Amino acid sequence: MKTYEFYAKPVNGIIEIPEDYREDIVDNVKVIIIGTETEQKDRQEASKRRKTASLTPPTLKTKGWKFNREEANER
Repeated sequence: MKTYEFYAKPVNGIIEIPEDYREDIVDNVKVIIIGTETEQKDRQEASKRRKTASLTPPTLKTKGWKFNREEANER
């Protein structure tokens, strides 16, 4: 069993086999996909941006408000 390694960019879910290997790879193959560091970093940053965008700071100003326990329970 031979092993081939190459970088490819999927287009519409299709990974093209480079011409150098096409004659050797003609039967069933086992495919293992490993994302590059750049791709993984891009996804992590996008995930952080989505999380940050969904967590907005509160807009209610509470500076100077004082509650005692009874007032808080009434509300």
